[in-house]
Amino acid sequence: MDAFDDVRPASERMDLLVPPVAAALRARPFADPAGAAAVEPVLHVDTAPEIADTAVLVENHGPWLLEQSANCVVVAAKRGGVTSLAACVALGHTRVDVNGTVRRHLGARKVSFAPMDTALEATGMEYGGITPIGLPADWPLLIDAAVVETPYVLIGSGSRRGKLIAPGRALAELPGVTVLEGLAVPA
Repeated sequence: MDAFDDVRPASERMDLLVPPVAAALRARPFADPAGAAAVEPVLHVDTAPEIADTAVLVENHGPWLLEQSANCVVVAAKRGGVTSLAACVALGHTRVDVNGTVRRHLGARKVSFAPMDTALEATGMEYGGITPIGLPADWPLLIDAAVVETPYVLIGSGSRRGKLIAPGRALAELPGVTVLEGLAVPA
């Protein structure tokens, strides 16, 4: 991630992270999924809020970022009059298959993107910065297999200012995760 000027361990930037993200990083340092030594730390990239959206970030830092960026979206699943929230993570050059893979996996009659106000209130994060790190632990967190197979992914930091760089395989260890082949389809 040489495209960025200001990259440091997230542990040195807790003051720039929203409370749920900072708490998650404090409480659950990423460990090697095989149980061996700790993996590289999660890094924080200090970026301007106005380039938080993936397309604008790519425009400013290069098209190669699409291959290493992952977006986290909050969805609302409805079944039997009950609505529940879940999150999905896919690489930036793809889109989440909400009406196919997500709906079937969640056993819902209907799935749609959660209203922005609902997503922000439920996560404690900012629009354009929602990240899988720090989501409510009881939520289903669906991650496309390609994200986990990516050595390092650039994800939201919980706020519009900044991004996190995390080993893709470490995201599979977050609470509530199910890694799914075919969660994402070409954009």
